[in-house]
Amino acid sequence: MSEMPRIKFRNITISGLPGSGSTTLLNLLREHPIIKFQGWTGFSGGEFMRSYAAEKGLLDEQGQLHHTAEAYGDDFDREVDMGMRTKLQNQEKWIIESWLSGFMAQMIPGVFKILLKCSNTAVKVDRIVNRDSVSPDQAIANMSRRYKINQAKWRRMYKKEWSEWVVGAGKRKATDQIDFWHPDLYDLVIDTYSTNQKETLNLVLDAIEET
Repeated sequence: MSEMPRIKFRNITISGLPGSGSTTLLNLLREHPIIKFQGWTGFSGGEFMRSYAAEKGLLDEQGQLHHTAEAYGDDFDREVDMGMRTKLQNQEKWIIESWLSGFMAQMIPGVFKILLKCSNTAVKVDRIVNRDSVSPDQAIANMSRRYKINQAKWRRMYKKEWSEWVVGAGKRKATDQIDFWHPDLYDLVIDTYSTNQKETLNLVLDAIEET
């Protein structure tokens, strides 16, 4: 019996905007034997924030649509985000999935940063409709609103960190607009419109396993 492959990175991040499949990938990795039996821990920032918002009564009346980052203050946002960064710096065998986990991993050695995107808007909307049991119009409006509000807030909050971690590292120019999901910030970029769940998982496993 051949020995189980080892993972060649200390930690892994998964980032992606709504409908990209980032949470699905996290769940697939959580249950994969190579990950599961080597003691890795998966953390979903979205699940954590949603639980917090539900506890505080910040969700919509039906409790379906995901909230925006304006639901809580800068201090709480920063505490959660920098908590992820601290884990990536000081601990091992974490898979952290969130909108900003890849950005928070910038300039930390040994972190493999994955970006998922879906180039087909209709497919993204369909995924959100099925996930949240909402109408296509509700899904589109909520997706657009969350992106605009969250990005504006984080651009304001993390302007200094962008300058230090991204511009300072030579990945983007000082004149470039802040884009937390620019491919230059990531080690692997997958378009989940072109790949199914199994293919996406296999692309990740091929990239993280020792050969």
